[in-house]
Amino acid sequence: MKMPIIKRLVETQTLQSLVAAEQALLEEQTPAFEVEGEDEGEQLTHVFAAIFILNHMQDHGTEFKTALREYTAKVRVSIS
Repeated sequence: MKMPIIKRLVETQTLQSLVAAEQALLEEQTPAFEVEGEDEGEQLTHVFAAIFILNHMQDHGTEFKTALREYTAKVRVSIS
């Protein structure tokens, strides 16, 4: 998971385009836009994170950094 890639997706893509990219990756297809990552799993992680962050920003009226902290906190909890 690379934060600069997630940030770039949040800044350049809409929620709808990210959801479409997530679906394409899940179906082992190529998304309509380039998603950086070493493999499909990392690409999917970047897209999923961007979707979470955009939703959090929209639902809670927060800025990117706050939403990113919320996402990374959830990741840490799921790993431990």
